[in-house]
Amino acid sequence: MHNNAYTSCQCRSRHHLQTHHSIRPFVTTKKNDRQNAILQLIGSHQIANQEDLKRLLGARGLAVTQATLSRDLRDLGVVRAPGDGGARYLLPEMIADEAKPSLDGLLPQLFSRIDGVGELLVLHTLPSGAQPVAEALDGQGWPEVIGTLAGENTVLIICRSAAARDTLTKRIVDLANADT
Repeated sequence: MHNNAYTSCQCRSRHHLQTHHSIRPFVTTKKNDRQNAILQLIGSHQIANQEDLKRLLGARGLAVTQATLSRDLRDLGVVRAPGDGGARYLLPEMIADEAKPSLDGLLPQLFSRIDGVGELLVLHTLPSGAQPVAEALDGQGWPEVIGTLAGENTVLIICRSAAARDTLTKRIVDLANADT
C-alpha cells in the first residue's frame, strides 16, 4: 500500500471530519437567521404566544421546535407583557421606563400560584411571565423584599423575615385576584 493511500475506514473518517466541520458554521448562521426573524416579527406583529410565533416563522421557511423557540426568546431577552388586546411578546427596549407594566396590571394576567417557606417565596406565573413580574416587584420598593430572581415562569422572592413573607404573600394574592 502506498503512503498516501487510505483504507476505506480512513476515507470515511476523513470525509466525516470534513462534513462535520462544514456543518458547524451553517448551524450558527441558521440560529442567527432564526433569531433575527424573531426580532423582526416581534417588532412588527402583536404576537400573543409561542404557537403564533412558530407559525409566523414557519411561513418564512424557518421550522422550529417549541424548546428551541423558548431558548431563543430567553437568549434575546424577550418578555411577555400585557398590551392592548391581551399579553404579547416585547423586546426589553420596546418598553419605555415610564410605560413599564405595573404589578397590579401584570399579576391578574400572569399569576399562577404562590408558596413559601422561611424568608423565601416562590411565585409561579404563566410561561414567560416571571421576568416582567420580577421587574415590577423590584420596582415597587417594598421594604419586605430584599430581592428577586426570575426564570421562565418562576420568581424567587427573598423576604426580610417569615412575617414579611406572610405580609407579602397576602398582598400578592390580593393583587392577583383584583380583576376577579
